[in-house]
Amino acid sequence: MTRTVLVLGGTGEARRLAEEVHPRRRVISSLAGRVRDPKLPVGEVRIGGFGGVDGLMAWLADNEIDEVVDATHPFAATMTASAAEATTRLGLPFLVLRRPGWTEEPGDRWHWVDSIHEAAEAVKSLGERVFLTTGRRDLHAFMKLDKYFLVRSVDAPDELPPRSHVVLDRGPFTVDGEIDLLREHEIDVIVTKDSGSRMTKAKLVAARHLGLPVLVLRRPPLPEGVAHVATVAEARDWIMRDSGAE
Repeated sequence: MTRTVLVLGGTGEARRLAEEVHPRRRVISSLAGRVRDPKLPVGEVRIGGFGGVDGLMAWLADNEIDEVVDATHPFAATMTASAAEATTRLGLPFLVLRRPGWTEEPGDRWHWVDSIHEAAEAVKSLGERVFLTTGRRDLHAFMKLDKYFLVRSVDAPDELPPRSHVVLDRGPFTVDGEIDLLREHEIDVIVTKDSGSRMTKAKLVAARHLGLPVLVLRRPPLPEGVAHVATVAEARDWIMRDSGAE
């Protein structure tokens, strides 16, 4: 009987993983539903939350899931914690797929922070024109700052700081394009998360080229004891580990 794997995702890694194991496994990909027009993976797709740990446990049991791979965004800490607890309580195999974070290079002017509120506090002394690339759900932390904000997101934010300009766009971005954007808006500091995404790394190279400081939000830690890998190939091999010559 074909085993069923739930892939928690929405990331590029989650989509590639679904492609790698489908149709040798029944793949159900779960998307949070926070992006209005998401890129859909192959296989079956569900969109929306589960209703916490108990809701996730019930869904896993009702759908006869054999194993779970969490390939969500590195900052989706609540989903990862819920998945870790639910699979532990049900005795299901669980793996976290997390791409590596970004690495500082010579010429970078990075300032690491542990929370979005710490980033809002730190930006006060680093610049007056801020490029915010932390996602529309984190804008609340910057609402009271008297700065100019260039905000980039996939979907339009519900609320914005008073002096804001919004760019609706989705990566991949180019270094030349990012340099042009930073110069056009006279940006003097960037705020971002350590997502590790190749599609959005160009802004860091552009910042290095222009000598701009970058506030980088550290990733939340993984739940203690969970198995984790850094590549799609490793996750694929974990899913197919009992397939023999398959």
